[in-house]
Amino acid sequence: MIIVTTPGISADALDRIIEHVERLGLRTHVSRGEQRTIVGCIGDEAKLSEVGLTSLDGVERVIPVLKPYRLASREFSPENTQIRFGDRADTVVGGREIVVIAGPCSVEGRDMLFDAAHAVQGAGARMLRGGAFKPRTSPYAFQGMGEPGLQLLAEVRAETGMPIVTEVMDPRQVELVAAYADVLQIGARNMQNFALLNEVGRVQRPVLLKRGLSATITELLMAAEYIMAQGNGDVMLCERGIRTYETATRNTMDIAAIPVLKKETHLPVIVDPSHAGGRADLVTPLAMAAIAAGADGLIVEVHPDPANARSDGEQSLKPAAFVHMMQQVQLIADAVGRGMSHYAPAGAV
Repeated sequence: MIIVTTPGISADALDRIIEHVERLGLRTHVSRGEQRTIVGCIGDEAKLSEVGLTSLDGVERVIPVLKPYRLASREFSPENTQIRFGDRADTVVGGREIVVIAGPCSVEGRDMLFDAAHAVQGAGARMLRGGAFKPRTSPYAFQGMGEPGLQLLAEVRAETGMPIVTEVMDPRQVELVAAYADVLQIGARNMQNFALLNEVGRVQRPVLLKRGLSATITELLMAAEYIMAQGNGDVMLCERGIRTYETATRNTMDIAAIPVLKKETHLPVIVDPSHAGGRADLVTPLAMAAIAAGADGLIVEVHPDPANARSDGEQSLKPAAFVHMMQQVQLIADAVGRGMSHYAPAGAV
């Protein structure tokens, strides 16, 4: 159930509404928009009387939410969620401008990571991706550098100012990864790891939630709901392709998922064209399609030497190819009235 308050509601009146709901054993989640404040009620709604709620000062109307994902629903927040990053909070995901996250699949060493970071930043990426912990199909494949990899990511952030996105795979890792990362990534294989979702929901770090290999859109939104129900509303949804009968690409990029998500939820939508296509030559056209369809950003794998990458080299762009991709995406962003969010050095106007 959602309580829509009257415009300009006083702090005292809002506190009384929250107190009334919580006294009945439900939790509340407050969403403040430009015009109105909305109170989401989480718990056994049978304890709430719609008549009793509408009689409270400051309540304009009460809306039942029939969808299982309540906090993630567009009804809960008609305005788009915008998530800010960086020391100057000048990187905004979910706003008008497209944000690109780029970097290597795995952190393999200091020189490689710094080369990749400088390359993607110079091309206009606003955030750096890089895996310190890697879930791999084979137990014998490179599993990531672990905490030393996180330390390297922190070094790159200190030098470049770029917020970092890195994956967390286990509830026991959340505190460690959160100490280094700006964004906690939940990989496709962990989308329904509910213990992990609950744990990242308890920390004050934005979450990039990737759609599971065979997950429906509703299942993706319910996974986001797990995180949000623990108090963390800064969730970005990531379409990275789903498993179908098609074998020409690594996964099948569900382009329709982007406008569907934009209608169903207020959360930002990011697209991963690298994992969707699985081939470097497909990344640019898929990235362009994603922005045309309404995505708020991209997460792209870039490596200075893909042929010798320890993971996902075949789908990683070389720096020059990434520059080309950014130029093409810029054209699409301009055409749809979005524009691109570009890196500006500290002190730049």
